[in-house]
Amino acid sequence: MANEPNLPDIELDAQGLYREEVFTDRKAGTLRRLVPVTVDGSDDPARDVLYSGQTQLLTPGGVLPLMFEIDAKTLPEALTKFSGSVKIALEQAIDEAREYRREAASRIVVPEAGAGLGPMGPGKLKLP
Repeated sequence: MANEPNLPDIELDAQGLYREEVFTDRKAGTLRRLVPVTVDGSDDPARDVLYSGQTQLLTPGGVLPLMFEIDAKTLPEALTKFSGSVKIALEQAIDEAREYRREAASRIVVPEAGAGLGPMGPGKLKLP
């Protein structure tokens, strides 16, 4: 299986490694801190620490998972910005759903040219 020619070679970027730390209150959501590290696992101060959040909202259509970036430099700042980031992510999800619905509603089904018109006239079936 590993020698199959059509399978891609997937490798980790040794220069883009992060250590993931997860914080949760077990109620509202999860906060992730990605700490940049070097190949040997030590902290890489040349790159910024990244924060992201995750939560779930109960909607009439079911559970809506939300994942979002948080623009923060420290854990306390990320905690403070969590709620506002949830609201922004929810607004984006609602906008995307509306756009998807709009696109789906605007699709016009056009039959092929001459469809339904055969040598026997419209509305008649032509059997092979």
